[in-house]
Amino acid sequence: MGIFSFFSKEKKEKLDQGLEKTKTSLFDKISKALVGKSSVDDGFLDELEEILVSSDVGIETTLKIIERLQKRVANDKYVGTSELNALLKDEVGKLLAENKTEIPTNFEDLKGHKPYVVMVVGVNGVGKTTTIGKMANQYKKAGKKVVLGAGDTFRAAAVEQLKIWGSRNDVHVIAHGMNTDPASVAFDTVKYAIENNADVAIIDTAGRLHNKIGLMNELGKIKRVMSKVHVDAPHEILLVLDASTGQNAFEQAKQFTAATEVNALALTKLDGTAKGGVVIGVADQFKIPVKYIGVGEGIEDLQLFDKVEFVDSLFKG
Repeated sequence: MGIFSFFSKEKKEKLDQGLEKTKTSLFDKISKALVGKSSVDDGFLDELEEILVSSDVGIETTLKIIERLQKRVANDKYVGTSELNALLKDEVGKLLAENKTEIPTNFEDLKGHKPYVVMVVGVNGVGKTTTIGKMANQYKKAGKKVVLGAGDTFRAAAVEQLKIWGSRNDVHVIAHGMNTDPASVAFDTVKYAIENNADVAIIDTAGRLHNKIGLMNELGKIKRVMSKVHVDAPHEILLVLDASTGQNAFEQAKQFTAATEVNALALTKLDGTAKGGVVIGVADQFKIPVKYIGVGEGIEDLQLFDKVEFVDSLFKG
């Protein structure tokens, strides 16, 4: 049974709080656009298109939502905010449900892989290393033996930060220090995990600028080196994006997915932005499952993404 079968009241409240800025911005605009309208007509749908784009849902996904709404109101002109919200909720829910995934969506199910190897990528400042620390904590709570690899060897602070998370979570950290070969760190991390019967190995990588092709190619090298010691590794390539950057997150996703086989996403800092629509757009446009969302700074505020809970919270009230 998945972890979200036990989605606690506290987690629901934290999710509601984390999406509050997005909800307020989105639905205030929709309510104002509906003032004086007796039906959902083409003029209103044009306004709704602008609202969704400004909420960083993305142009392609917005057009898809608008097209679906047009079909649904073609015969019966829905009136009022509540009716429209119900329609929007239904269509967004269907959109997210179309994004299937084989990535384990709870900390108990690792699909028979041991060790389950996660390579974490993303630019500096998105919360990558902190996300790794929180992941390690949650795997530990699920009874898993975890090892971390400090593969961001371009920044001394990143190596030290991961060591602090390792100490905090009581998990072993493989670190070779600054300006060492990150592929060597990844190799040794996976090797240690195998030799010490670890369940999960999580490897940090440098926060490369997404427009530096040479540095991006290094991700391929790290991936190839890991596969030499564990043929299927990495099982998960997790791209961490900062939701508050809006359209920049789309561009980063485009560049990283072109450079390596990203198969899971984490969107951080949702609690500090009104741009939460980026979760919908990125999931839809790249057909990569959102695995984690960050809704606060606390260690428990990295939540496994649940499509139903997310949509319910976004459209609550």
